[in-house]
Amino acid sequence: MSAISIETKKVTELTSITTPGDSNVIPIHDGTGLKKITFANFKAKAVEDTEAKIAPLLFNNAGAHNAIYRGKSLGSSVTIAQYSAISAGTFDDMYIGDYWTIGGVNYRIAAFDYYLNCGDTSCTKHHVVLVPDTCLYNHVMNDTNITTGAYVGSKMYTEGLEQAKTTIKAAFSGHVLSKRIYLSNATANGKASAGAWCDSEVDLMCEHMVYGNGVFSPVSDGTTVPNNYRVGKSQLPLFQHEPSRICNRANWWLRDVISASYFARVADDGLAACGGAGVSYGVRPAFCIS
Repeated sequence: MSAISIETKKVTELTSITTPGDSNVIPIHDGTGLKKITFANFKAKAVEDTEAKIAPLLFNNAGAHNAIYRGKSLGSSVTIAQYSAISAGTFDDMYIGDYWTIGGVNYRIAAFDYYLNCGDTSCTKHHVVLVPDTCLYNHVMNDTNITTGAYVGSKMYTEGLEQAKTTIKAAFSGHVLSKRIYLSNATANGKASAGAWCDSEVDLMCEHMVYGNGVFSPVSDGTTVPNNYRVGKSQLPLFQHEPSRICNRANWWLRDVISASYFARVADDGLAACGGAGVSYGVRPAFCIS
């Protein structure tokens, strides 16, 4: 019988590795003897129920849930329990980036209680702001390259959003929140010059909601002050936590007046951009459920 050669080393003498493979074996003592476990199984056990263990440490309110990006599928419809959590303002098991897939569209959570306490009539209902991952369809802002009447006076506002409203209200029947926001309704010298409080259910976003600031939107030149009043004055947490969600490889409209001919838009290559009002670009609106 041939002899078996066994090499013995102290643990401190073993060769170190920094990137173990899933099939690598780790020795482990369970109290009854030395056993082994693969690195893959060790990893799985180490993170098991992590989400459930962390949950009690988190506060169930809009501030806490706005601060966490998760990106989890929440199913194909909003459940009664989920609507109850929204109504209560606890938002249990809902976080930024989570989404419902309805009619082939991913409606992704962009913010919690974004409009709370805002409006000439205060928004008092807890709510979730949703934005579809993809454009619902394409439409012009106006038939020609004009911005007269600003957003409220545009063909997009008066006609172009109707299809989106129908689709969204069918997907979230009876739960689309109507809130009050301030929208521009007139222009002068290529700038928004007047506005009014309007009921809003489904509307295009503005530059501030997407980028966190105005990029092309005209500002005061020391003489003329544009009508830049807005409730949507801060970046949606979705785009703050995960900027790649801004660019969906399509051109899509924003509601800001940029000049006598242009409205703001997001370009398909990720650029903050603007475009002639008569061009047909994507409709990717934001809305709230409650």
